[in-house]
Order: sequence, then C-alpha cells, then structure tokens
Amino acid sequence: MIQIANAPCSWGALEFELEGKSLGYEQVLSEMVETGYTGTELGDWGFMPSNPNELREVLKEKNLQLLGAFVPVAMAIEEEHEKGVELALKTAGLMFDAGYKDSFIVLADENGSIEERTKNAGRITPEMGLSESQWKVFAEGADKIAKAVKDKYDMRTVFHHHCGGYVETPREVAKLMKLTDPNLLGLCLDMGHFAFGGGNPLEALEKYYKRIWHVHFKDYDPKVGQEALENNYDYFKSVEKGVFCELGEGSVDFESIVNILKENEYNGWIVVEQDVLPGMGSPKKCAANNRQFIKSLGL
Repeated sequence: MIQIANAPCSWGALEFELEGKSLGYEQVLSEMVETGYTGTELGDWGFMPSNPNELREVLKEKNLQLLGAFVPVAMAIEEEHEKGVELALKTAGLMFDAGYKDSFIVLADENGSIEERTKNAGRITPEMGLSESQWKVFAEGADKIAKAVKDKYDMRTVFHHHCGGYVETPREVAKLMKLTDPNLLGLCLDMGHFAFGGGNPLEALEKYYKRIWHVHFKDYDPKVGQEALENNYDYFKSVEKGVFCELGEGSVDFESIVNILKENEYNGWIVVEQDVLPGMGSPKKCAANNRQFIKSLGL
C-alpha cells in the first residue's frame, strides 16, 4: 500500500541557515493534515520536539506517522564522520524512543556548504567532483553511519542525493551506490533533485529499484533550470526562483513513476517535498495542490 506524506521543508523549515523564519511545527503539522497527508518527516533537529514522549503526543494528536529524519554530514571529511554518527544516533534514538521504529535516517552530504558545488548546482562537471581517495572516505563514512544506526536501533538508513552537495549527478549517484554496502545503505530517490542534477528520475527508479527504500516526490522546472544556467544562479537562487515547482508543472513523469511503483507493489511512503523558502508564498496552498495532483494519479 502506498501512503502519502509531506515534509517540513515544504513549509520553509530547511536545514540551511537562511533569512526569514519558517512557521512553527504546530501550524505546519495542522496544515499537513488539513491538506490530506498522513505522515511527516522530522525536519531539522530542533524543529519538532526533541523529547520522545512530547514528540509522540504531538504526532498522535494529529494522527500522523513519522517516517524519517534528515541528517546532513560533511561526508568527504573523515574527521566529521564521528560527529555524523553521533547526530544520526541521537536522531534515530529520538524516533525509536517515540515509537517510530520503522523510520529512516535520511542521510545526506552537508549540502550548501561547498562553495563550488553550491554555485554550480544543476550544471556540475566531472572536474568539480571528488577524487578517488575522497570517494573512498565519503562512502566509508556513509556505511559507518548506516551501520551504527542499524546496530543500535535496527533502523535503516537511506542516502539522499541532493543538488548543492557532492552527490548530485547521475554519475555521482551511481558511484556512491557502487562503493557502499547495499545491505546497509539504501537510496532515497528524490525525483526533483535527480532531474535538476541532469538525470531522468524514471531511469533511476528502474535502475536502482531494489536499492530504493524511500521516495521523495519533487518536481523540476526546466525553464528555471535554463534560466539558472544563463544567469549563473547558485543553488539557493534557483530554489527561490521556483526550480522545484508544484507537482505536475515540471518535467518529471510522475504518471509513469507511479505506474512502476504500483507494478512492483511498492509498499511504502511517498513524501512530497517542495522546498519553499521563508516568505516565498503559501506553503499550504502548494501542499493542497500537490495532494490533488497525486490524487489525480490514483493515490
């Protein structure tokens, strides 16, 4: 059975230090429910209650499931791996103690922290990538964190490829999948990020299906992508300009994606993400439109 969730980033609660203020978690969760979603991700640490009993009560009151939590780690820097393990275990422990033992750690690079990658999001060339030795460090760090989470809480970890970080392009996703343990680390396929990174998410879904444990629905507007190319937008400017548009308004073939998920009897969650920076517009209206679009696909 496929179920539909949303995430706090759709209300401007992002992992980056940005101007403006996102809405509080109580309003975000209320609007999620009002627009037809039945699950959420945790958001950045501190957005929702960090006491497990309080977190459980908040979600129970809204009748929402908790599916996972985003954990950013500067994976290419070996010295950061231990801090990454600590953050992942702290986050997994919160979800576990709150009773959400099937939740995922959604591991990612420290996106937005690497100047060259942030400046050139959507137009990354191989020269901007990691060296072989850096790849080894990166992959070992991802496996190490995933193993720590599995060993302590028997919870699974997925890696979220993401524009503005070191795993953005189809080639980079393939490299990480090749270098990491498929029994430890799954893939969170984000349709919009894969498209913005120069790939076809439909092809990625077919290629990595057995490795994809978690799915993010995000659309990509190629017109804004072209504008970003012509004007040298950085990642944040592209987002501000609406590169991740409402579902159905961009280039991602969601109808075919849903068909593949159904054919393979996907039994999990689809999490809608439409990054809305603080002050960009009406997150609730976007969430409602996105839910209506998914309903039109039969979900």
